[in-house]
Amino acid sequence: MAGNATSSALRQSWQRRTALGWVLWPVSLLYGALTGLRRWGYRLGVFKSTRIPVPVITVGNVIAGGAGKTPVTIAIVEHLKSQGYRPGVVSRGYGRQTRDCRAVATTSTASEVGDEPLLIAAAVQVPVFVASQRVEAAQALLAAHPEVDVIVCDDALQHLALQRDIEVCVFNSDGVGNGWLLPAGPLREPWPRAVDLVLFAGAPPRSPAGPHPAQFELKRTLSDQLRDATGRTVELTSLRGTPVHAVAAVARPEEFFGMLRDRGLTVAAQDALPDHYDFADWTRRPTESAPLLCTEKDATKLWPRQPDALAAKLEVDIPAAFFQQLDALLKRYHLPLAR
Repeated sequence: MAGNATSSALRQSWQRRTALGWVLWPVSLLYGALTGLRRWGYRLGVFKSTRIPVPVITVGNVIAGGAGKTPVTIAIVEHLKSQGYRPGVVSRGYGRQTRDCRAVATTSTASEVGDEPLLIAAAVQVPVFVASQRVEAAQALLAAHPEVDVIVCDDALQHLALQRDIEVCVFNSDGVGNGWLLPAGPLREPWPRAVDLVLFAGAPPRSPAGPHPAQFELKRTLSDQLRDATGRTVELTSLRGTPVHAVAAVARPEEFFGMLRDRGLTVAAQDALPDHYDFADWTRRPTESAPLLCTEKDATKLWPRQPDALAAKLEVDIPAAFFQQLDALLKRYHLPLAR
């Protein structure tokens, strides 16, 4: 809890150039030099970068913390399926306790494959593989599923070992913050930088470099229905006027709590836990009877302990023009539209 509060305070400091930021700025210069050398190492062939035989769409961000990449990945995969493609997804599987390369199965747990790949696999019903090296995951996926004709790589904008054909960069409402690199600011790498497509919530960031500076507004909201471990659904609006207990183990838990309040709910208690927390040491007070609400990402880890917890699905509204641009880019990479 204390660590999450510290992380939240640091993120707040990243929104402007504070005294703390100036103290950390020399470290940011070193960080920028190291990341720049790493990128040049890949460009010059010092580090190996592998191309796989199908197009790769990478979804990621240039800021630290959550930006809503997983719902965007799900939306892109659903669109590809609707166009007749046969996509697969690869991910690192952050937070899992295993280290091997493996497929996400219907019987997998978050501790085995990570909470986000588990959520993606359940949502889109396509092959999903996890590995520390996305190249290994992509190769294993294609070996097991040769029918796959496009790979979507979740949270891998900085994972240069796997060559990509289309880069999608996602921003939350914080944008680029104070514009400084870590740790003085939120940026993992300098912005603007060349990407193909940008999705943003809030104010648009500065236009990206490169030949395709297309930016599209991303709207995020909670689903009208909540779901518990048995599949029972509850209308979110039915809880208005009832004090609820909200818990979130995501990068920006305060956003989840705020979205609940925006929908008219009374959040009487809230627990902000570290991102990817496994809930092993978390318990409710025995006397507490308020409905327990969690994020969809947390549900698979919380339900074995709290099956009555109601999961709120985060939905994204992406403009049709974004997908039209994505289709046009795919055609450039030798993949025709629906067969």
